[in-house]
Amino acid sequence: MEKKQRILVVDDESVLCDVLKINLEYAGYAADTVLSGEEALQKDLSVYDLFILDVMMEKINGFDLAKAIRLNAGSNNTPIIFCTALDSEIDLLKGFDVGADDYIKKPFSMNELRVRVRSVLRRYSSSHTPRIEYEEIVIDNVQRYCTVAGEEISLTKTEFNLLYFLMSNANQAFTREELLSSVWDDDVYVVDRTIDVNINRLRKKLGKYGVNIFTKSGYGYGFKTHD
Repeated sequence: MEKKQRILVVDDESVLCDVLKINLEYAGYAADTVLSGEEALQKDLSVYDLFILDVMMEKINGFDLAKAIRLNAGSNNTPIIFCTALDSEIDLLKGFDVGADDYIKKPFSMNELRVRVRSVLRRYSSSHTPRIEYEEIVIDNVQRYCTVAGEEISLTKTEFNLLYFLMSNANQAFTREELLSSVWDDDVYVVDRTIDVNINRLRKKLGKYGVNIFTKSGYGYGFKTHD
């Protein structure tokens, strides 16, 4: 089974921690929660793919915790999202100065959380895995080419981005809404049928690997690397 991306939530509101954990796990992630910066620093930070940090905590606040995370060799490149009620320009700049990758302003919806988490992890994944290989498929996001069994296949920009996203998140199913927000530009109007058309084209172009793009009935699509 594909290893789930692991997220650590640090917030002194226990109810919010519980809600975030439930929603993150429902979205397909593995989530741990702690109620203070002190507890967070007692954990093995190297096992996490993302940190969601409250800013206003006693003793070790979110900014100081982010600094400690960035000084830890096992987590210094792991993305950080701040969860905060602070919204002044000074606070935002301070957060980015200590290593924030994004901000979520309280109160926020679980849909916003899910979109921001996915976006940050996607950016991080893309910057750290520019080339993905699966059996005879190679997709390179730097030189922007895809080969199957050594032969380059012609993909449109959208087809390429769609395949790269699915392969970057192998063995996970994504709704059409999630694919729209992750692959298509925000200012482009796209209907659900457009996704189906691009999926069908990709399947044909991938030849025998077309079956690896699976359909989850009533939900969406994904790319499988195992049965």
